[in-house]
Amino acid sequence: MIITTTPTIENHPVREYLGIVTGEVIVGANIFKDLFANIRDIVGGRAGAYERTLGQAREQAFAELEAQARERGADAIIGIDIDYEVVGQGGSMLMVSASGTAVKL
Repeated sequence: MIITTTPTIENHPVREYLGIVTGEVIVGANIFKDLFANIRDIVGGRAGAYERTLGQAREQAFAELEAQARERGADAIIGIDIDYEVVGQGGSMLMVSASGTAVKL
């Protein structure tokens, strides 16, 4: 399946729009406390453990997005938007969400 942030795919005209699809993953504060304990992962100003956790959450959000699109019979997802939000009481959780339009090419 083709997934892209662009509104079109070159040389692949959209035949049918199948609706908006979304994927959301919420990572709890306990994960961040555990990661913060591994502060030694910070190299050159970057926190490797945090980056890995965010990467995994993003991959899970994309997997949900693709699963919804496949259920609708889509060939591609266009116009994808990725957002990161702090949620919960006192910002105790992080939400990674991805949305886009499922289409048939």
